[in-house]
Amino acid sequence: MRQPFGTFTSRVIPLPAENVDTDQIVPARYLKVTDKNGLAEALFRDWRFEEDGSLKEPRFVLDRSEMAGRRILLAGDNFGAGSSREHAPWALTAWGLRAILSTSFADIFRSNSLKNGLLPIAVPAETHARLFAMVAADPDLELTVDLETQLVHLPGDEDLSFDVDPFARMMLLAGTDELGYLLRNQDAIAAWEAAHPPRVDTRSGTATA
Repeated sequence: MRQPFGTFTSRVIPLPAENVDTDQIVPARYLKVTDKNGLAEALFRDWRFEEDGSLKEPRFVLDRSEMAGRRILLAGDNFGAGSSREHAPWALTAWGLRAILSTSFADIFRSNSLKNGLLPIAVPAETHARLFAMVAADPDLELTVDLETQLVHLPGDEDLSFDVDPFARMMLLAGTDELGYLLRNQDAIAAWEAAHPPRVDTRSGTATA
């Protein structure tokens, strides 16, 4: 279980790089890691760290002091391409990100993100370019993400609507996943099964009358 996905306001981390793939998000050597909380250091590892573990200079955008605590990533086009590794959204959420804005996302990355408390928001190219310009003009610009109404509130009372899979939205708002959803509905499932006995017994070796 995780915390329900509530409305939040955050400053923005700009990452204009395009076609960022999951191997760049989390290098393959970290795929054996099972502790999600430890994956923050693996996030964009080869972009952020030298081989000796020291931070590269100039600092990658995530490692700049003013970016600490920011929960919205404004990324370039086609974010999350490549392999289907679930470690990518694990690492992004471990760092503290809750939403990513881009013009497009790889389908598997989008699916994995929604299942792990990370909201991918696709925006039109013109809006995407304008958001980058707004952040460049005001690095402390704040956006408010409201999943309930499917809106991103921009400064000046402007709203940006977005689409999200209805079932995934329900899971995020409830702070659960598919397994949690099934467990919450065990009584209803049992009642349905009791009222709908199997018409054919498929068990091997079942005795017949």
